[in-house]
Amino acid sequence: MVNLFDNITNKNKEKLLKILESHSISIKRNNTILSTVKTENTIGIIISGIIQIVRNEYNGNRTIIEELNENDIFGSIIFPFSSNEYDMITKEDSKILIIEFDRILDTTDTNYFYYNQFIKNLLQILSDKIREKNERIEILTKKTIRDKLLEYFNIYSRKHGTHIIYLPFSLTDFADYLAVDRSAMSRELKNLKDEGFIEQDGRKIVLKYRKR
Repeated sequence: MVNLFDNITNKNKEKLLKILESHSISIKRNNTILSTVKTENTIGIIISGIIQIVRNEYNGNRTIIEELNENDIFGSIIFPFSSNEYDMITKEDSKILIIEFDRILDTTDTNYFYYNQFIKNLLQILSDKIREKNERIEILTKKTIRDKLLEYFNIYSRKHGTHIIYLPFSLTDFADYLAVDRSAMSRELKNLKDEGFIEQDGRKIVLKYRKR
């Protein structure tokens, strides 16, 4: 995964952040990020912590849209928060670097190598985000819980080149990520285990099958 500051020295990173007039904010665990941060024309970079983008529907259902970790980025150019159904919630104490997107476009200091590298990294990250969203669509459009699980496992295995999967969140959050009932998902995981498709130990899943 590309880091926004890859191939930029710490010294040049400081110069770049000064040019872009960035600032950082700290938010305690289990807090909602201010609406001005998530909706205005900004880019947020996770310096530390974990943040979830969550959709809360009128009927009480909850879906995890995305989980963001250290060095991940978010903003209206990546995910448009088109309604009040969406929240950004800190799962841990988090620190976020904020950059005004307009400042990136308006700066006249574009002749520096580190600025051009920054733009290159940003475009690569946006490309990766589009790919991840397409993968998520592939998962969510599967009709059964089993097929959603297997598609997630297949994507993870292909991306990381391993048959051992470590779920990045709790089983409850995993069910929310797949937009399925937690109990029904647990039953399907048990069925997959009993049928020899997987082995499971908590968040660790070992694939025992080849992609169909």
